[in-house]
This record gives sequence, structure tokens and C-alpha cells, in this order.
Amino acid sequence: MGAVSELPATVERWRRLVVKVGTSSLTDLDGRLHRPSLWAIARGLQVLAAARGAQVVVVSSGAGAIGRERLGLALPLTLPERQAAAAVGQALLMLEWERALAPAPVAQLLLSAGDVQHRERYVNAKSALEATLRLGVVPVINENDSVATAELKLGDNDTLSAWSAYLVDADALVILTDVDGLFEADPRRRPAARPLQVVEDVDAVAHLAGVRAGSSRGTGGMATKLRAARIATRAGIETYVIGGGGRGLEALAAGEVRGTRFLAKSRTSARKAWIAEQTPRGSVVVDRGAAAALSQGRSLLPSGVLAVQGRFAFGDPVDIECDERLVARGLTNYASAALERIRGCQTSAIAALLGAKDYDEVVHRDNLVALGGGDSMPAR
Repeated sequence: MGAVSELPATVERWRRLVVKVGTSSLTDLDGRLHRPSLWAIARGLQVLAAARGAQVVVVSSGAGAIGRERLGLALPLTLPERQAAAAVGQALLMLEWERALAPAPVAQLLLSAGDVQHRERYVNAKSALEATLRLGVVPVINENDSVATAELKLGDNDTLSAWSAYLVDADALVILTDVDGLFEADPRRRPAARPLQVVEDVDAVAHLAGVRAGSSRGTGGMATKLRAARIATRAGIETYVIGGGGRGLEALAAGEVRGTRFLAKSRTSARKAWIAEQTPRGSVVVDRGAAAALSQGRSLLPSGVLAVQGRFAFGDPVDIECDERLVARGLTNYASAALERIRGCQTSAIAALLGAKDYDEVVHRDNLVALGGGDSMPAR
């Protein structure tokens, strides 16, 4: 029996929800689409949306498995075969969601890593999602597996669901899987392992990343779900990892959590949440005075910079470190070569050293997010 708890009475209304549905929740033991499961999940989504007065965004896996079935392909597949299966399966998957979620219209959105890592594409994706929701459409999101190769992929739909929650400013992220939440150990190896009802800090349970998260039919595992929960909760988005398929969603609509609830941190602006999750192109080492100023919401000035590590350009994300601890991440106003020349100097000296002064700040406070306690960000 998994973790079962009551949703707090304070959670009366969610404006927007992102629900991620994994391959294992949509397919049978042979990896084929199980339509009764999909339709039950669709029904659960409708009940949940109605009960919470929320708009729902679906992140749906399963296209590759459905495409393999339709094409009669046997594993293992080459990369082009996986891409072809995803392309064929995506059309079939969307047709099924369109039928199951009627009478609401359904929109397909295929995203790749660049759509969330590059600011302009991120804003474009956000605008597209806002428009579909405003028109009463249910967006169904998947990674663009038909064209994305390894270096272009986010890698799993758990991570994609967290980014989707960012894109739509969701109040909650629900990850639907075929186990009832996070356990203190793998329950198939340790039957006495206890489920965790509430997790206040994802980092405190990071050691459980190796616990299996259901069947082998999906591409993720508990590690990817914990990573998604960390991304979302850092931005103030409460996250739920629940089982039970459509019944689990209907139970959540009634206030019962059949899984694990990950409590959100304080709400962060979408822009700063986006900055916090970017892959750094380099790092800037600062003195303790600068680190203290950053923790108080101030900008980084060149006088506080002790060293420059790596090669980066204007606008690139950089880590800001002090005493070998990560204290902040931000978008730099100076390329690494220029910053090397002005580090440790007063702002009044920038023009003389560089021939011009475009900015006083190395990283402006509007483009910087402090990472309290020196925590390490998850590797990307």
C-alpha cells in the first residue's frame, strides 16, 4: 500500500495544473497502448479540473511505444527507427487524447531542450501555451523525439513536465506513475519499506534516486521524478507523485493524495526560476563581501570578482561562487575575456580598461538568482 494522505484544506483552488502521464500508465505489459487506461486518465483529468476549477496541461509520454506497435518494430531500434516510431506514434497518441478529452479541443505542442534553454524560444513557447489555454484548449505536450537527438533533448518527460509547469505558471505539478509515490527503499526488494507522504526538501531524499519507479516500460525512474520535483518546487510549484491512474486523479480531486506530496519553496518569478535552471557556461569567483551583497538582492560589481573560470559570452548563464560554494547564478553582462580585465576594479575604471563601459554591473540583480546555503544545482 502506498502513501495516502489528505490534501490540506488550504489547497482549495488551483488555477493551473500540469499533469504528466508516463508510458507505463498508458500501455499494457507488452508495451501496447491500453485505451481503457488512457480514457480513465482523461476522465480523471476532467474530474480534477472541474473540482479544482483549474486549467489542465497534459505532458504525455507513449508516442514511441505506440509507434513501435503500429510499425511492428522489435527492440532494439536504431536512432532513425526511434524517430520514425515517435513520429507515427505521436499522431496516433494525439488522436486518442482528442477523443478521450472531448468535448474540449486538444492542441499538440512538441518541445525540445532549446525551447526552454533559449530565452526567446522559451517566451515563444510560453505565449503559445497561454493562447491555447485562453481559448479553452487542453495542451498535450511531448518532447520532439522525431527530430531531437541526444544533444537536443531534455531527456525525459518528467523534466519536461517541470519546465512545462514553469511555462504556464502552474500552481501544482502532478506526476502520474504506476507506483504510489516515493518509498524509503525499493518496495519490491524490501516489502516493509514505508511510503513517504510529505517531503519538505527534495535534497533530503536525493539518496532515494535509485529507487525504482514502476515498470520498465517508461524511460524515467524515481531519479527523474525527484529532479522534476526539485525544479518545480524551487519555483514555488507544489509537486505530487501519485499512482492509481485515473482513480488516483479522481482521488486527488476529492482531496486524497495517493502518493507523495513535495512541498514548494517560496514562489519565484518565472524569469528567475528559468535562470536558476540554466546550464552555466562558466563561473565567477567572488569575495565574501560580494557574496553577502548578492544574498541581499544586490547586483554583482567587478570590484567583488576575484577570478574568472571558463569561456563565456555576453548574456550567458554563469555560476557565482565564494569559498568553493555556489551562491548564485545569473546572466553576465561581460564576456569572460573582458571580465578578466576588469575584475577587482571599480566601475569608474571600466571605460579606461575596455575602451567603453556598457554596464556598471557584471550581473544585474534582475538577471540573478541567489542560491541560499551554497546548494549545488542539479547537473543538466
